[in-house]
Amino acid sequence: MAEGSDEKTEAPSEKRRQEAREKGNVVKSTEINSVLVLLTAIVLLKMLGPSIMQQLNSSTVEFLRIISDTSMDQARAIRLIYEGLVLLAKTTLPVAGAIMIIGVFANIVQVGFLFTLKPLVPKWEKINPLTGFGRLFSMRSMVETIKSIAKLSVIGIVAYITLKNEFDKMLLLTDASIITIWSFTAAVAYKVILRIAIVLIIIAILDYAYQRFDHEKQLKMSHQELKEERKQMEGDPQVKARIRSLQREMARRRMMENVPKATVVVTNPTHIAIAMRYEPPKDNTPVVIAKGKRIIAERIKAIAKENHVPIIEDKPLARAMYDKVELGLPIPVEFFTAVAEILAYVYRLKNKTAA
Repeated sequence: MAEGSDEKTEAPSEKRRQEAREKGNVVKSTEINSVLVLLTAIVLLKMLGPSIMQQLNSSTVEFLRIISDTSMDQARAIRLIYEGLVLLAKTTLPVAGAIMIIGVFANIVQVGFLFTLKPLVPKWEKINPLTGFGRLFSMRSMVETIKSIAKLSVIGIVAYITLKNEFDKMLLLTDASIITIWSFTAAVAYKVILRIAIVLIIIAILDYAYQRFDHEKQLKMSHQELKEERKQMEGDPQVKARIRSLQREMARRRMMENVPKATVVVTNPTHIAIAMRYEPPKDNTPVVIAKGKRIIAERIKAIAKENHVPIIEDKPLARAMYDKVELGLPIPVEFFTAVAEILAYVYRLKNKTAA
C-alpha cells in the first residue's frame, strides 16, 4: 500500500498546471514551428523569387559597372556600400520578417502569452553527468531519435521519388541555356521542399500529440501529493477544526457577557433558554442577545439569576423562537404578540417589586 501511494496516477490539479507553466514547462512541439517556418519561406520565395532575382540581376550589373570604373573615389565607394545594404534589406527583410512573425505566432498558438526566466536558472540536475547520462536512454530521448530518423527518411524518400520522376527532363537540359537550367532547378527544388513540408506537417501533428501526452504524464500526481496540496490550499483539517472551536468558544463567551443586559429569559424550561433585550428607544423591537440548549441553556439561566433577570417559562414560544430567530437580530413579526405579553408581565413584576 505504501508503494502504491507513490504511484502518479491522479490527473494534475490546476495549481500543479499553473506552477508548471510559471516554470516554462508547457506543451510545445518544435516541429510545428519548423514546418510553419519552412512553409512560409518556400511560399514567399515562390511568390517573391522572380522579383528578388530581377533586382539581384540588375543590381549586380550596375555594381560591376561601377567597380570597373577607374575613377572610383571614396564618395562613390560609400554610395556603393549603401546601395548594397539597401538591396540586401529589400531582398531579405520581407522573407526574414515573415518567418520571424510566423515563428512567434506558432509559439503563441501553442503556449499563449508567457514570459518567464525560470528555465534559464542553472540547475544541478542539468549539468550532473549521471543525470545527463540517464537522459540519453530515457523515453523522450528514444522518441526524439526515432523522430529524427523518420524525418531524414522522409526527406530522402521524397527527394528520391521527386528527382526520379524528373530524371527524363534533366537529360534534356544538356543543351539548355543557363537561365533554363536555373529555372528548372528552382522549380524541382520547390516541388521537393513543398512535398517534404506536407509530410512534415503530419510528423508535427503526431509530435504535438506526443508532447501533450508526455506533458500530462510528467504532471500526474500521486494520491499523497494531491492530499498534501489540498492541505496547503485549504489548511490542515485539525488546525481548521481547532480554529472553529476557538471561534465558537469566543462567540459563546461574548454571548454570555450579554445575558446580564437581557430584559427577560424565556425557557423550555430545561432544554432551551432565550435571552431578549428590549430597551426603547434604542430597540424598536425585542432583540435576541443569547440562546442555547442544555448546558448552555443552564448557563444562561444561572447568569440571569445572578443578575436578577426575570426567567419566564413558555415551552411553545421557546421552541419556535430557537429555530427561527437568529442571534443578534430582532424577533420576527409572528412573535410580537407572545413576546409583548411576556414583557408586559415582566414590567408588572418590576413595578410590584419597586412598590
